[in-house]
Amino acid sequence: MIRVILCDDHGLIRRGIRDTLADAQDIEVVGEAGDYTELRGLLHQLGGIQGKDGPCDVLVLDINMPGRSGLDVLHVLKEEGNPVRTLIVSMYPEDQYAIRALKAGAYGYVNKGGDPATLVQAVRTVAQGRKYVTPEIAQMLVESLTAPVTEQAHHKLSDRELQTLVMIASGKRLSDIAEELMLSPKTVSVYRARVLEKLGLTNNSELTVYAIRNGLVAS
Repeated sequence: MIRVILCDDHGLIRRGIRDTLADAQDIEVVGEAGDYTELRGLLHQLGGIQGKDGPCDVLVLDINMPGRSGLDVLHVLKEEGNPVRTLIVSMYPEDQYAIRALKAGAYGYVNKGGDPATLVQAVRTVAQGRKYVTPEIAQMLVESLTAPVTEQAHHKLSDRELQTLVMIASGKRLSDIAEELMLSPKTVSVYRARVLEKLGLTNNSELTVYAIRNGLVAS
C-alpha cells in the first residue's frame, strides 16, 4: 500500500485529490495538512517520514500556500535531509514552475487541471523512487540542454521573490503579503524592490502586466 500525505490550503482541492487517489486500491491517504505548520505537526504526529518503511511514501504538495510556499517546504526538507518523496500538484503552468520545483528536490510535477489518472500514475512512480515528468516537461528539459540559453527575466528571481511577484500581481497589498508569509512589511518591500530591479520595472502595475503576459497569474 502506498501511503500519501496531502498538503494544500484549499479543502475542496484536497478532497478532490483524496477522492481521486481513493479510487486506486494500492494508495491510501494517511493525513492532510493546509499549510507548512500543519504539515510539520502531522509529520510529528505520525512519527516523521522515514522513507519506504515509515508512515508515508509520498507527500503531495501544492506550491501556492500561506506562510511557507511549496518551494520553501522543498528547500526545508532538503536542508533537513528528509528523504520524503514529494510530488508537486499545482494550478500553475508547467513551463513556469515545473523545472524550478524539480531543481528544488521534487520528484515530479502534475497540473491540477490534468487527467486524474495522471495523478495516480505520478504517485505510483514517485513512490518507487523514480522521477515523474509529463511529456511536456520532458520536452522542456531536452530543449534546456540543446537550445541556446534564452532565459526569461523572472527565471533569475529567487523562489521568495517569485512568490512576492505573483502575490502582488494577484492584487494583494504588501501588508497582506507580509501577514500571509509571516514576514515583516519591510522585508516584503525589499523583495518587491529586488523584483522590480531584476525585471527592469518601476511599479506594481508593470509587475502585474509582466506576470499576466508570462503566464504567472491568470488574466
